[in-house]
Amino acid sequence: MAAQAQSRQPELRKDAVTGRWVVFSPARSKRPSDLKSKSPSGSANESSDNCPFCAGNEHLCAPQIFRVPPDSAAEWRIRVIENLYPALDRNLGRPDGGGESGEVLGGFGYHDVVIEAPAHGVHLSDLPPREVGDVLIAYRKRIEQLAAAFDEIKYVQVFKNHGASAGASLSHSHSQIIALPVVPPNVSTRLGSMKDHFSRTGKCSLCELPLSDLVIEESTHFISFVPFAATFAFEIWIVPKIHSQHFHDIDDEKAADLGRLLKLMLKKISVQLNDPPFNFMIQTSPLHTTASELPYAHWFLQIVPQLSVVGGFELGTGCYINPVFPEDAAKLLREVNVPVQ
Repeated sequence: MAAQAQSRQPELRKDAVTGRWVVFSPARSKRPSDLKSKSPSGSANESSDNCPFCAGNEHLCAPQIFRVPPDSAAEWRIRVIENLYPALDRNLGRPDGGGESGEVLGGFGYHDVVIEAPAHGVHLSDLPPREVGDVLIAYRKRIEQLAAAFDEIKYVQVFKNHGASAGASLSHSHSQIIALPVVPPNVSTRLGSMKDHFSRTGKCSLCELPLSDLVIEESTHFISFVPFAATFAFEIWIVPKIHSQHFHDIDDEKAADLGRLLKLMLKKISVQLNDPPFNFMIQTSPLHTTASELPYAHWFLQIVPQLSVVGGFELGTGCYINPVFPEDAAKLLREVNVPVQ
């Protein structure tokens, strides 16, 4: 069993997936169990009367892309719509390099919103596991649409911001999808680190199961754990047990299985950490990958509770300070007993 956090010495650990060094400094916190959110995500002030994502207010939204179920005669459960305030413009011409060094592109891309439930105040973790899986299937469908229709799209990022301090502008449960004409630097760095690990060991860094004291829960197809060099306190990764390069290769059975495990992890951090704001990101591979990348590219879902602010050291160095050792965080999360129905 891991020693108590307050009796451990600081460590530096390097993550084999991200390539990032992390400083573990338990002296910067009290007991790991005391590290709870000081500002629970709570609810924003808007009500269902003026919330554009609520059923009945569809006219307040940007155009719909698709809905679940597709039959317009039935009430919808999930809607995928254009973002009313997109970061990128889908109506711009296809990107061409510009500037003296070719480092400027027009802001072409896609920015969509996935409304996860029609009722105000119903969070993703409140849905039955099968319906959480349906949200994941909606992500898959939209990625498939973008990949099939636009050769210029290189990477698709699915993410969820829960709580105002995590970046959510509306409290109605939703997630977002941004499709980019470039591969983002964090993705390139991650793939480079995974390639280096494979070159040294002949193994995918995510196919090697973590130490048992880092595991939180397993399902049929997935395993959830706190990574050995977690960048953030109580960070969780959910990883396919079978090597898989792209999230959008997930089938319906695996989506339902992942939906249950994702719901369980969100419930656990809510109970253990006082309903913190959080982000989750699906860390997948670029759409256009080569055969040489198949052995080491492996997707995963990353959950980050927002328990502290990023300071000057992190911004200046790219090296983060985590006050909770992963073994201690995993133990506390394992011990949280929550029903999943």
